[in-house]
Amino acid sequence: MHTYSIPETPHATDRQIRTVVIAGGGTAGWMCAAALAHAISPACRIVLVESEEIGIVGVGEATIPPLKLFNQQLGIDENDFLRAAKGSFKLGIEFNGWTRPGHRYFHPFGRFGIEFDLLPLHQYWLRARLAGTSQDEITDYSMAWQMARLSRFAPPRREPNNVASTFDYAYHLDAALYGRYLRRYAEARGVERREGRIAEVRLSGETGHIAALKMQDGSEIGGDLYLDCTGFRGLLIEQALAAGYEDWRSWLPCDRAVAVGSRHGAEGLIPYTRATARAAGWLWRIPLQHRVGNGHVYCSEYLGDDEAAGILLAHLEDEALGEPRFLRFITGRRKTCWHRNCVAIGLAAGFLEPLESTSIHLIQTAITRLLALFPDRAFSPLAAAEYNRLTALEYERVRDFLILHYYANERPEPFWRARAAMEVPEALRYKIDHYQSAGRLVAEPYELFQNPNWLAVLAGQLPLPAANEPLLDLRPGVPAERYLASLKNTLTTTAEALPDHAEYLARHCPATAQSPRKP
Repeated sequence: MHTYSIPETPHATDRQIRTVVIAGGGTAGWMCAAALAHAISPACRIVLVESEEIGIVGVGEATIPPLKLFNQQLGIDENDFLRAAKGSFKLGIEFNGWTRPGHRYFHPFGRFGIEFDLLPLHQYWLRARLAGTSQDEITDYSMAWQMARLSRFAPPRREPNNVASTFDYAYHLDAALYGRYLRRYAEARGVERREGRIAEVRLSGETGHIAALKMQDGSEIGGDLYLDCTGFRGLLIEQALAAGYEDWRSWLPCDRAVAVGSRHGAEGLIPYTRATARAAGWLWRIPLQHRVGNGHVYCSEYLGDDEAAGILLAHLEDEALGEPRFLRFITGRRKTCWHRNCVAIGLAAGFLEPLESTSIHLIQTAITRLLALFPDRAFSPLAAAEYNRLTALEYERVRDFLILHYYANERPEPFWRARAAMEVPEALRYKIDHYQSAGRLVAEPYELFQNPNWLAVLAGQLPLPAANEPLLDLRPGVPAERYLASLKNTLTTTAEALPDHAEYLARHCPATAQSPRKP
């Protein structure tokens, strides 16, 4: 058991954080700057240090639904943001070939239909499939999938018993443009931007805390709290403070990605991300208004860089917009993300490959935790300990969800056979066993991915469970077949009546070439 001692401190007014220094820009840095400007400026000075000479990763352009809340909390207008980021709407992810070649399934955002009994809807679907009286997929009862397959979009309705209220959505966006949008937001609210490269991180000889950032021009930038948004290199958290890194390549062995944009082809502006399994990894397709984002995530043990790029270019739907860009990474997380007076956020904190579009979300939740546990200059170890506990738990739960995609496969290639044979973490094994025995879903309330998310992937990639819930067989009078047929028909007709996705974007938030108004 740890014993925490809180040091004696001066009068409360002398303990306040006076200056926060954010090292690094990009999506992580400017999300931090915007959120802190909204929450604590002008009472606290916020300085962001970045260099135009250092590029950003910029491959993560798909998001998940909680980003809407982040923008709403900052008072950002959705249409204005989408115009600036040249974004589109995302109803989920289509997985092609993950179970086996030629197979596909959809991970939708939102619920499956509307519950009609004390047992979950999917249990009645499962019973019909086990009895052979239905060939429906669970996604046939998803509003998000019915909209996605027809390329339709409109915001959810507010009536809880209307099927048009049962889905959720996220965005496809240009990460660099989103970062610029947030920069304008933050600077308008007092955030100071300093251009230049960090030459040295100077530590206090007395406390070991970061004392200042020494710039290449000889100047120094000092503060009380430092946020490391310097990406994979972790200039503060790792190179200066040696926090350590937990390597998860034994479960998630892909360690390379190559990305390139392309022009839109015949498929058009569909409202979902696509992930297509390949022999040693997978391809992504992310449709924005002005281009398509494409990438190939792969394992270097099984595939070389040139071959990986060749596979990516061969599967573009139209002309490439530039040269492919390569990225190297190690899946995992920092052993300590809050260390002394430094908090690592974004890629500096860890990396979980973009399979379920969680990179920007992990920035968002890190900021939320930081604000909830915001320190004073005494830097109580209690706040850091809780921050690190919650961060580790979140990364592990997201990690397990990603592992499931690799583990539950029937593909023939050596890369995939090795994934199917691996020992998975105990928490994931527990979820799989519950589903396989009786179709039970046991996600914890605090997890990012809830039961509907787990159901989509478990049902999409695993064989049918051995049985349904025993209680279901004691409720023979429930008219489930009639309800499910009616639900499926209602979902289809409701989706057919919605606007085309591209037409909705053109009407409400068309991409603009000029600078948008300040949010």
